[in-house]
Amino acid sequence: MRLETLLPLGKIDPGLRAPEVGLDLHAVGADARLLEELGYDGVAIEETKQDPYIVMALAAQATQRLEVGTAIAMAFPRSPTITALSAWTLQKLSRGRFTLGLGPQVRAHIERRYGVAWSAPGPWMREYVAAVRAIWKRWQNNEALDFRGPHYTINLMPPLFDPGPIEHPDIPIHLAAVNTHMCRVAGEVADGVRPHPICSAEYIANVMIPEVREGAAKASRSLAHFNICHKPLVATADTTAELALRIKDVRARLAFYVSTPSYRPAVEYHGLGELARKLSLLARSQEWDRMPDHIGDDVLETFAVLGTHAEIAEKLGRRFGDVVTSCEFSISVRNQADKERLTQIVKDVHSHPPDAVRRRLGANGAEL
Repeated sequence: MRLETLLPLGKIDPGLRAPEVGLDLHAVGADARLLEELGYDGVAIEETKQDPYIVMALAAQATQRLEVGTAIAMAFPRSPTITALSAWTLQKLSRGRFTLGLGPQVRAHIERRYGVAWSAPGPWMREYVAAVRAIWKRWQNNEALDFRGPHYTINLMPPLFDPGPIEHPDIPIHLAAVNTHMCRVAGEVADGVRPHPICSAEYIANVMIPEVREGAAKASRSLAHFNICHKPLVATADTTAELALRIKDVRARLAFYVSTPSYRPAVEYHGLGELARKLSLLARSQEWDRMPDHIGDDVLETFAVLGTHAEIAEKLGRRFGDVVTSCEFSISVRNQADKERLTQIVKDVHSHPPDAVRRRLGANGAEL
């Protein structure tokens, strides 16, 4: 199993509070070089408080081997041409190490935060990916550009705005997903899927992967190189006393996720629809402090991986080793002991081969 991380190192999900430590843009290069030294496979950034393309440019410029990617960047508020150029530039800068992770957003954010008209995300994303790839083909091969769809008509590319070919034109595209429709779209048109943290190992194995395979079969695509990159809910610390505090934060964040209607399929899969509806009512009335009390230990352990630093690599491998190709995780590195501990965690996570995942994805006839 491959290992990647968000920044800063050891970024802790703060539950429903503001994060204790934010991303220091001036430290991105040094942190990325440290990840490369520790043996990490990749670094990623989510689009929340920083522009993900700028952050990944800082990481790419500072490293030689480490893969860089957006996990994820918003698709629909940006024109496909804008996204295509950002990815093209990062792929050139990183010399072929960039992965474009794209995601939709819920209706309220699309309309009220981005000021964009709403449309069904599945068909929209399918068209969006096709448009981005059509633009890349134009730049790489000088192919005629005449893309037409329900959302986009793109047929103008004057020489002044054509960046031309690059050495590594095949940029992987990963799609964020929870529901079955987006999983099928990923199988049809993408190179990977990024399950939301609310997606349990069982849900990924029994719902998401079969839908990915169905989409790939519909498009007659091989999944031989398809990736499943997961950012699981994790509570970890050096001691059991510190771990109890991290578990409290993860319990609060899980309560928020369970309350969110868009994530309902991953919750209802485990028979927790009534709990989800109860938490939605509490969220609607902004009774945030009461919500974590409804997440029992059995529910917590269904969705989250809990363990000390000495245990966490083995627990991550046991939980996700046969359903994902890549996992997101790190701990803070404050001294040499932390550095050695994280180096060992990286080695331990790497010890879980991807064979079982490939077999699951290969069930549609893909070569392994």
